[in-house]
Amino acid sequence: MSSVAAALLAQPDSPPRPYPSPQALDSDYRYWRFRILSASLVGYAVFYFVRTNIAVALPEMQKELGYTREQLGIILSGGVIYGVSKFVNGFLGDRANPRYFMAIGLILCALMNVLFGLSSALVLLGTFWLLNNWFQGMGFPPCARNMGYWFSPRERGTTFGIWHTGHTAGAALISVMTGYIIVLTGNWRLCFFIPAAIAAAGAAMLLWRLRDTPGSLGLPPVEVWKREETPRQLAAELRQPPPPGNAGGAVALDYESPRGASYLRVVVENIFLNPWMWVISVANLLVYTLRYATLNWGPMYLQQMKGMSTVASAWLHAGNEVAGLVSALLAGIVADRVFRGRAGRVCVIAMVAMTAALYLFWVTPRGSPWLLALLYLTMGFMIYVPQMLIAAMAMNLGTKRAAGAAVGLTGIFGYLSTIVSGWGTGLLADKAGWDAVFRLMIGCAVGTVALMALTWNVGAHKDEQRLTSHNPAPGSGAARSAAR
Repeated sequence: MSSVAAALLAQPDSPPRPYPSPQALDSDYRYWRFRILSASLVGYAVFYFVRTNIAVALPEMQKELGYTREQLGIILSGGVIYGVSKFVNGFLGDRANPRYFMAIGLILCALMNVLFGLSSALVLLGTFWLLNNWFQGMGFPPCARNMGYWFSPRERGTTFGIWHTGHTAGAALISVMTGYIIVLTGNWRLCFFIPAAIAAAGAAMLLWRLRDTPGSLGLPPVEVWKREETPRQLAAELRQPPPPGNAGGAVALDYESPRGASYLRVVVENIFLNPWMWVISVANLLVYTLRYATLNWGPMYLQQMKGMSTVASAWLHAGNEVAGLVSALLAGIVADRVFRGRAGRVCVIAMVAMTAALYLFWVTPRGSPWLLALLYLTMGFMIYVPQMLIAAMAMNLGTKRAAGAAVGLTGIFGYLSTIVSGWGTGLLADKAGWDAVFRLMIGCAVGTVALMALTWNVGAHKDEQRLTSHNPAPGSGAARSAAR
């Protein structure tokens, strides 16, 4: 039993591996980075197979079970539990072995999908989907830990963009799959049984492919390997004694000491006392309201108000996700390479465009299917930009030691939105019509623009994240960054 508990905990650093040349180290590091990123990408995509599969099934559930949109919205509102879970599991995930933590979460999600598919009573459907949302919160923290330890701050926007393509592709694939399941079988319950089987296979893949930190494999910290920080700078950031034999601060492949500021101190200083964390967390609430209103209610709105078929709405729903896949990848590259890690600028630009697309989609009549499709895809393209970049910003603000907790804080705000995007949107659509829903969504988009504009000059590294970053003191790190 003690060996099982030891495997679940974060693995200690191993003795440094001997390498005959820097090229051999580079080759090994690149192999492990690709393996960790690809496994995290595919594994988290499979989490979406047992999470967003409900959207296309909702209209058939409504027909067979006779529930109102408000009642179905109650089931969707359980997503707030996902936000709480993501926050709680962020603290656990920061100190757990991602290999086992992520796989266990995926197995439990598969089980909840099976139980949901076997149920008809509203209370059971709500309970099992609520539990599914809780176990879904075990998916992202291990990914945040992986990206925090295996990728340096100046490449995390791009890395998040690449990783983001996985679960947007997963959401797109499951939309099409469930659409054809409904058309070919007429059985909405298979929309939960089949993805559950895929999730079980995904958990086995995670156990095979994932590992913990570079240090656990005898590799140096990624910041040192990438030459972004010297061992002395990294030690200062972690409040450690500088590595011996490196008094001049020259770049060398010294290994990170396990000592440093306590985890609690890192969390308090970098997350709870960091005003930028609260700004982007509130922005995340608005972004996720928009995202889940379109994700969960999109197929129903397209069918009922725009006259589209089940298959057409499923394909557009999938296309919305694919558009997000492309935009997340591009947004990360632009944030890192054009704006040098200042991701807030990209978010502002995207949400201005999102506001325009929302309004035009709302007022376009149902007799214009191609224009409606273009606008719906544009909405998907734009909304995933802040959804992805806010997570990358949170990781950099929290540092790699508290990446899971930092993203967890933004997550709990984000998934509080499911009360509004789930039950609230269903109630609003029933009582006041879809026009009221679009007024709410446009308000969220405008609010996001205002909040992210405040982060215009917040950068990736610690010296670029001060409140005075818009007016850095001469000679400061922020001033040097601005001058570059």
